[in-house]
Amino acid sequence: MKFLMWIVIIFGGGIGLLSCFYMVVSLFAVIGFKIYRKIKYGYSLYQ
Repeated sequence: MKFLMWIVIIFGGGIGLLSCFYMVVSLFAVIGFKIYRKIKYGYSLYQ
């Protein structure tokens, strides 16, 4: 039973870390894309 619990804990922690990493990377990707559009096309940063 302890072994199964450790597998669940490790799996859940890994999923949590991956989703957190995805949110951080996508945040910077969206900001970078908005800055790129602002420089290249003159679009507003708020759209």
